[in-house]
Parts: sequence; structure tokens; C-alpha cells
Amino acid sequence: MKYLPVTDLVIIALYMLSMLAVGFYFSRKNKNPDQFTKASGKIPQWAVGISLYATFLSSNTFLGVPGKAFGGNWNAFVFSLSMPIAAWIGVKYFIPFYRNSGEASAYTHLERRFGAWARSYAVICFLLTQLARMGSIFFGMALSLQAMTGYPMQSIIIVMGIIIILYTMLGGMEAVIWTELAQGIIKTLGAFIILYFIIIKMPGGVHHIIDIGKADGKFSLGSFTFNFSDSSFWVIFFYGHFY
Repeated sequence: MKYLPVTDLVIIALYMLSMLAVGFYFSRKNKNPDQFTKASGKIPQWAVGISLYATFLSSNTFLGVPGKAFGGNWNAFVFSLSMPIAAWIGVKYFIPFYRNSGEASAYTHLERRFGAWARSYAVICFLLTQLARMGSIFFGMALSLQAMTGYPMQSIIIVMGIIIILYTMLGGMEAVIWTELAQGIIKTLGAFIILYFIIIKMPGGVHHIIDIGKADGKFSLGSFTFNFSDSSFWVIFFYGHFY
């Protein structure tokens, strides 16, 4: 198997070290809970927006979604179509509520409104969901890096996990926002570069790609029937909306 040259390994190492450096840089500011959890509300809106966008760009996006489209159709894309509506509801109703209440999270509000049991229940459900999601993301990331570098998947997962935990705990929300902003830009540019090479290496270019996609039904968003026992358009749409 052909592995990455030393130059590429150095670039990966520098990238990981830069993420740690961001955490150390912002750790100097974290003198109180408000700064750690909300960066005192001083992060620019555009940075927060790109960070939210980058949150949904993971190894699942780069490996899983193209794989699902190749094996089926664009049904997974419906998840993204639901986001603007969910974002509008969040901006219209949820953000003003939390701004006016001064609470840092939904968990604080649940505890004040219903008691400690409600907060614990919500936290446990959220953590279990994120553990499942992060497990699949780390697996996809380790799968690609293992194929490129030859290092064991377990080692890749442990090293990357430690780095992410460190810069998050050191730098707080501000470190998370700015590292995700950088990651969002890198991953978006990477996707366009990959797309460019696919097009130039495909005989017939974009037109041939579209013809193949149409012939095999790859651009379908799934069934529009109200069938909630299958991966229909509406199942993915409501899943993305509430997620």
C-alpha cells in the first residue's frame, strides 16, 4: 500500500498542533464561566455562522454522504434542506428567549422550570446522541487517515480525541468557534478541489456526469409519500428539522 509522503504527514502534524495552539491562546481569557461558555457574547456573527456550518461538515459528510448517493440517491441531502427552516425558527423564537432570560443553555432553563430531573434527563439524552454521532465521525476520520498513513485506527482515534478535548477544554467556546471556522474553510475548499478533479478526469465532463445521474436516478430526493417506516423525503426532512 502506498502511504503519504513525509511532507503530507508534516502538514497534518502542523494542522493538529495549530488547533492546540488556538486552545492555549484563548485559555488566557477564560477567567469565568460566561467567557468559557459564551465568549462573553463578543464573537462576530459571521464567525458563529461559519462555525455552525462547519459543525455539519464531518467525515460523515465527506465519506458517508457521497457513499449513500453512490449506492442510492440524494435522499441524505434532504437533511440539509431542512436546516434553513429550523434555523429561522431558532433565530425567531429561541435565541431571543435565551438572550432575554440571560441563561447560557437550555439545560439551565429546564432545571429552573421543571427541576433537576429535567436537566439531567436532557443532558443524558443529548450526550448519548452525541456519543453515537462522534463514534461514527471518528470512525470515518480514522478510516481515511489509516488508509493514507498506515497508522492503526485505534491510535488515530485516541490522538485526535485527545487533541480535540484539550483545545476545547483550554480555549472554551471561543477556541471552538475559531477552530471550526478554519476547518469549515479548509473542508469547503477541499470539496471543491475534489469536485474539480472528478470533473476534469471524467470523459464528457459535467454533462456526462449529469446524464449518468439522471439515468440511474441519483438525483432523486426519495419518495414523497407519507411513509414513516422508510427513509422517505419526509422522514429525513423532519429528522433534520428536529435534530
